[in-house]
Amino acid sequence: MQSGLVKLRTQAPLYGQLVIGPPGAGKTSYCHKMQQFLEKIGRKAVVVNLDPANDNMEYTSAVDIMQLITVQDAMEQFGLGPNGALIYCVEFLETNFQWLLDQLKGLDCNYFIFDCPGQVELFTHNNALKNIFTKLEQLGYHLCTVHLVESHYCVEPYKFISCLLLSLHTMLQMGLPHVNVLSKADQLREHEAKLPFNVEYYTEVLDLSHLLECMDTSRMGKKFKQLNAAIVSMVEDYSLVSFLLLDTKREQSLLRLKNAIDKANGYVYGAGEEKNINTLLACAVGAETESDRMERDIDPYLS
Repeated sequence: MQSGLVKLRTQAPLYGQLVIGPPGAGKTSYCHKMQQFLEKIGRKAVVVNLDPANDNMEYTSAVDIMQLITVQDAMEQFGLGPNGALIYCVEFLETNFQWLLDQLKGLDCNYFIFDCPGQVELFTHNNALKNIFTKLEQLGYHLCTVHLVESHYCVEPYKFISCLLLSLHTMLQMGLPHVNVLSKADQLREHEAKLPFNVEYYTEVLDLSHLLECMDTSRMGKKFKQLNAAIVSMVEDYSLVSFLLLDTKREQSLLRLKNAIDKANGYVYGAGEEKNINTLLACAVGAETESDRMERDIDPYLS
């Protein structure tokens, strides 16, 4: 037992990000783009697929839960529906945690991107994934959660409030350092005219009482407005939720998100890779060129 502890203390630090979010948020695409971006700046990273229904991966997974179990297997063997089968698969992975650990230990890498399923219940009610990552943390993995939601939800006040509540619930349930992301930021350009406030209002989650004023409650009545007021009050009381914008087609957007994730999981304090990256990506350690500032001022969606 003692030798095992000594070995854990002396091994290279292990880092990872858990990519979660509702279906359609762009998790798989983000995992692929972020892995490519990290490799471009000299960081070796692998993607671990933990979605047993993910049969349309853009990346090559280093570890794949579908080699252990698939949703189709669970549906056929136990007569479950898609949602029940997905929950069964994740709980099966928890039971067989050693399989996952052995797969991770077999990789010559210390940075992992975990592509997680899109079923919301797995991050708000079910404890299987929470328990899996708690065990990994106890074994020396420095982890953070990256929660993606589609940015077009900003257009509808009701939907944005729903995203706030989901993000807050997920943060409290998972109990890990957390980075909230509004994905597909390029879509905001298409809907900009429909936004009652500027983009910063949504990313910084400013005074939400103004959002309530934009709601049409004529058809749902006073109680509906009171319910939304109670929800936004709770979100503001915790003061935990804010968002970063993500456009995976833009390297500067990926870079800013990488910086935030590195601070959240502690990678920024334990690695020196930025010393070797080129001038284009110099702001990875906090330096920002004049051209970067000009580009950001011209295009606020990069901020």
